[in-house]
Amino acid sequence: DKIYYISSVANDSFHKFIVAQCTEAVILGALCTLGMFILRLPYAAMIGAVTVVTAFIPVVGALLGGAIGAFLIFMESPVKALIFIVFIVLLQQIEGDLIYPKVVGNSMGLPSIWVLAAVTVGAGMFGVLGMLLSVPAASTVYRLIKNDVARRDKLAQLDTKATEAPESQNE
Repeated sequence: DKIYYISSVANDSFHKFIVAQCTEAVILGALCTLGMFILRLPYAAMIGAVTVVTAFIPVVGALLGGAIGAFLIFMESPVKALIFIVFIVLLQQIEGDLIYPKVVGNSMGLPSIWVLAAVTVGAGMFGVLGMLLSVPAASTVYRLIKNDVARRDKLAQLDTKATEAPESQNE
């Protein structure tokens, strides 16, 4: 039963993570495309699509997409490529510090700070694979501990009520 329960929580965490990653990638790609249209940079839709694909790599995916985009824009105008680089770095900072932890954390029930910590530790220990797997793994552990604490609190409350009931009858 315990193995089934743990694997069920892990399966749910990984499923929610994949959905959150897809949502976050689309948000990032849309912001990239929109920003490029506003700045009147070339290849906005194409680079936005590349950003969506590379955004599946947590934290550094937008920079990878940005490098590809900067190269493409550089062929047309080095000045516009420089503008794009500044834009994508700012967008990456906003995405990495605000959007990613919020979108992924909310969908998985994991506080934003834990998402950021999981990605940082996972990247430090296992590189890109660690970044991909650390958030759902952290979410699984977080949920198992949270559920266990809730179960123990409920048992303690039931135990307290059971010991209080006979005392009130004696009075």
